[in-house]
Amino acid sequence: MLIETNGIQTHYVIDGDASKPWLTMVTGITNDTSMWDGQIDTLKNDFHILRYDLRGQGKSSSTHGAYTVELLCEDLLALWDKLDIQQSHLMGLGLGGSICLAMGIHHSDRILKLVPCCCRSKMVPGFASMWHGLLDQVKRNGIESIVENTAQRWFSDSFKAQYPEKLDAVREMIRGTSADGYHGVVSAFIHLNVESDLGKITVPTMLMGGAEDKVGGPEDIMREITAHIPGATYSPVPEAAHIANLQNPSGFNDILYRFLTQA
Repeated sequence: MLIETNGIQTHYVIDGDASKPWLTMVTGITNDTSMWDGQIDTLKNDFHILRYDLRGQGKSSSTHGAYTVELLCEDLLALWDKLDIQQSHLMGLGLGGSICLAMGIHHSDRILKLVPCCCRSKMVPGFASMWHGLLDQVKRNGIESIVENTAQRWFSDSFKAQYPEKLDAVREMIRGTSADGYHGVVSAFIHLNVESDLGKITVPTMLMGGAEDKVGGPEDIMREITAHIPGATYSPVPEAAHIANLQNPSGFNDILYRFLTQA
């Protein structure tokens, strides 16, 4: 479905039990709502699930120019307000996980539990240079020029060899990103810096990361973020790299379900 929020058309999907607490799932760069398909069956009986595409990703409309993490948080708040969601569990992966951290810092009153996955709280020069290179590539040659690089970066070699059909689906998801949307969200990620405010997060928080993630949200970075958040815990997902929920959905779902349903 599409709804007008914060000056754009936002694509969203709702699943689950309307009598249960809300759970909102935030996508990352070149992701769309389909990335969470493997989680729905595990969660639908216990939660009212909202998935949506970030500005310029999937079927949500894009705007020209650089986006900021603050703007992407405003998009989510506007969507919640339009759908009359006062409070929700909140989870996200990649840039979606970073948005979760920013939401936890500034809008804890709207959040029940927080699950940032495979993410960062601060951009560093070496990682930023990779993203600047990808931006230049898309500017010169379009989204197709970064499809293979992106799909290869997200998963371990063993997974890519064993499940070529899943990699094909991921490639199609990446192709759904507009050039404006890619520039916008990557710009937001390049300027990410919420590390110094992580201590302001006051809701129950569990971070998750792929145990084999070497680039997007490596374990040492995820544990460092966890150490800055009062009472937070970190749970690595075995046999998974950056897009942990796609590579090991059962392992990811088990960890997530336990945290969200525990008193």
